[in-house]
Amino acid sequence: QVQLVESGGGLVQPGGSLRLSCAASGSIFSINTMGWFRQAPGKQRELVAAISSDGGTNYADSVKGRFAISRDNAKNTVLLQMNGLKPEDTAVYYCNAAIRTEYSGSYYGYWGQGTQVTVSS
Repeated sequence: QVQLVESGGGLVQPGGSLRLSCAASGSIFSINTMGWFRQAPGKQRELVAAISSDGGTNYADSVKGRFAISRDNAKNTVLLQMNGLKPEDTAVYYCNAAIRTEYSGSYYGYWGQGTQVTVSS
């Protein structure tokens, strides 16, 4: 029914930049909040950034001022611009979106497959 496809992960040096992209496709009726989570080895999955359907944003304290989330509603896409990357940003990043399909009356949270971000010299 619904698929979230992520791209843009990779290996970067400390202080570098990276842009993650997540595109939703399928029998989509409406998309509410979209966001990015990350999970490092031995740690719980945590919220990195989220953006509402009207553009309101929320960031984790650890990335505030360095990361910026945005969305393109016409393309059902959410972006995460990551600047000033640090080794502690290393994790698998997962896209998440609250989506109502053409066949349901409620929103449901969908997840992308995850993309690896490694910050190392």
